[in-house]
Amino acid sequence: MGGTFDPIHYGHLVTAEEVRVKFRLTDVFFVPSGNPPHKLDREVTHPEHRYLMTVLATVTNLFFSVSRIEIDREGPSYAIDTIAQFKSFAGEDVDLYFITGADAFLSMDKWYKADELLKMCNFVAATRPGYPIEKLDTRFSGFIEIVEVPALSISSTDIRGRVKEGRSIKYLLPEAVEDYIFKNGLYRD
Repeated sequence: MGGTFDPIHYGHLVTAEEVRVKFRLTDVFFVPSGNPPHKLDREVTHPEHRYLMTVLATVTNLFFSVSRIEIDREGPSYAIDTIAQFKSFAGEDVDLYFITGADAFLSMDKWYKADELLKMCNFVAATRPGYPIEKLDTRFSGFIEIVEVPALSISSTDIRGRVKEGRSIKYLLPEAVEDYIFKNGLYRD
């Protein structure tokens, strides 16, 4: 499951569990992006903070792990490079699933080597409120499995805004992640 996870929240966790169960996946690896090329227009929290928050959020699920693959890689974080690395670790005979929110797939026409990437793994787009998947580029629609996730209208953007404004973030993300955010003074400015 790829994402910026800035910060990770219950929407991410529910999505991962829903997809894991639906497709009978043996493991779900959360992959915080190291240097996301699609987020150049805004400041992204340091990768180590996002990695540690993801570890804290996933530690209680035996099927979840967190990978440093993009954080440790130099340069931009492209999905095609990450999938290629996972394929080399797992072997060509293992089916890989790339899980992310439907909003990310709406801009798939801008992804680096998107046509090649579609041939390398299965794609799962989790729907969330406000992102109509019907707008997906038709050349990609046959390659992507749509999964409806229980309506959790939680976003990392909203959480960052709430912290900056001094509003509560309780029950939007795991308590350990909330504690980490406040202990490290994240999102205050």
